[in-house]
Amino acid sequence: MTHDALLARPALSRRRALGLAAALAATTAAPAHADGAPADIALWPGAPPGPLSGNVPMPGPETLSAKGAITRVSQPRLRVYRPATPNGAAILTIAGGGYTHIEVGMETTPASHWLQSLGVTAFELIYRMPQDGWPQAAPFQDGQRALRLIRAQAARYGLRADRIGVMGFSAGGHLAGMLETRPQASLYPPQDAADQLSARPDFAALIYPVVTFMPPLDHTRSRREIVGEHPSEAESAAFSVERLVDARTPPTFLAQASDDPISSVDNSKRMYAALEAAHVPAELHVFPSGGHGWGMGRPGSDTTTWPALFATWAKARGFLQ
Repeated sequence: MTHDALLARPALSRRRALGLAAALAATTAAPAHADGAPADIALWPGAPPGPLSGNVPMPGPETLSAKGAITRVSQPRLRVYRPATPNGAAILTIAGGGYTHIEVGMETTPASHWLQSLGVTAFELIYRMPQDGWPQAAPFQDGQRALRLIRAQAARYGLRADRIGVMGFSAGGHLAGMLETRPQASLYPPQDAADQLSARPDFAALIYPVVTFMPPLDHTRSRREIVGEHPSEAESAAFSVERLVDARTPPTFLAQASDDPISSVDNSKRMYAALEAAHVPAELHVFPSGGHGWGMGRPGSDTTTWPALFATWAKARGFLQ
């Protein structure tokens, strides 16, 4: 089943959405800390949607490697980095790992701490992966649910409903790209009132992202994990983010190194071209070196400038103060 075959959700009126968000904010969040210590929020009120394939047992126990890579996720969740003085902006941060593990230590944990230092409330996504027996849609279900929960918790965290963004790295950039281009896709049965809220981010940052599953850029682990070794052209196209861009796609920031050996810089170039063709505001930074997986930037390379470039871009567009 492709995303194009899924039904869109009906839009809510602004008044009704605000009322639902206020009601949920009082009931569904875990205690949050404004002292710098992150707090976890379960994504789902019960078992996550989508049965495990075949007779595959529940993944676990979850592991965290010495370098900060998470595997075998069975309890998808948000880790909240709440600033002492929130500026109204929130960003869902999504680490990569080829949909086989989640590189929080190298990518989203330092990025979330940095965003927190700017007054942004960062929500780090710990998501399920198909290799553990979860359905193909699992990471996208978790991403959609995360954005809806963040919107539902806006009052609790001091957020503005028009300043909720997403930031993804590598495979997390692919997941972020799918979230920004297909927010209306109906990926799971509604769980509660939060699922009547919009899953569309207001802006996106894709950092050395996997964007396309189409040839000749179809050699990534992300593509193999999501659509398999020998997908049809239609299956690959359904998960190629640049093919899903339209005028409703939110403003997008892209950064990648020209010598990236894992995800070719042509991924970002294709995405930027698609955004321009759809007249969506976008900014692309291509660095001469840096490789892949540099998180907040590889010391000694120009990739260390991307956080400041992103902050400048986001402030100019009114997403950050």
